[in-house]
Amino acid sequence: MITLLRVLSVIYIIICVVITVVILLQEGKQAGLTGAISGAAESYWGKNKGRSMEGKLEKITKVMIVLFFVLSIVLNMKFLNF
Repeated sequence: MITLLRVLSVIYIIICVVITVVILLQEGKQAGLTGAISGAAESYWGKNKGRSMEGKLEKITKVMIVLFFVLSIVLNMKFLNF
């Protein structure tokens, strides 16, 4: 049981590091006045965002956040049983 707890703790730390790196790799969402005037949503990258690197980073972030919360709950339940 202790081994499982240690493995889950290591996975938890790895997920935390991955979330930090992926969030830092993402671009800012503010386009400012130039984005409002030029219509950034109508650009090629706006239409194909799911296939771009930014889209992949967003998907990875969402998956990692869900894993983070699930693992947080599991680790918390394990600590309560001791």
